[in-house]
Amino acid sequence: MLRPYQRGGLIAKVSKQRYVWLGAERTRAFREVRLTAALYEQGLPVPRPVACCVTRFGLTYEAALLTVRISGSRALASLLTNGEADEALLKRVGAMIKRFHQEGLDHVDLNARNILVDEAGKPWLIDLDRCRLRPQGKWQASNLQRLERSVVKFAHGQVENLMAPLYAGYADAV
Repeated sequence: MLRPYQRGGLIAKVSKQRYVWLGAERTRAFREVRLTAALYEQGLPVPRPVACCVTRFGLTYEAALLTVRISGSRALASLLTNGEADEALLKRVGAMIKRFHQEGLDHVDLNARNILVDEAGKPWLIDLDRCRLRPQGKWQASNLQRLERSVVKFAHGQVENLMAPLYAGYADAV
């Protein structure tokens, strides 16, 4: 799956796809492909990275990341919106997040769109742009709170019935 890097927010009005060039090693694409490869090699459920592309334009650059597509996958957001996320799935999602947290992954954009569920019901984590590995800390609770806000958004306020199994899966994961 080819994913070009695009800005959001106010800065996107100035430049939607361009970033300041600080050297190839410091581009978002190089950082993300390295992190995704490291997590993939540890057996964590992330798509296998294939390549990244960085095109320099003087003091700026554009970039894209290429990963293997997870066949038949759907975003957790879609499953929540359609009422298709059951308790067992949410427990698996919670356990998956705990595995990443145990490895020190701070996913700065943990939301229901960045969790895919394949045809077998296995959850996968995507979009590791700006994410990093770090020691255990308060950031883990912040990740979960961000996900909870996303779940509320897509589940139309049914958060109690959905977050309880997710937190249970997180707590039970070893």
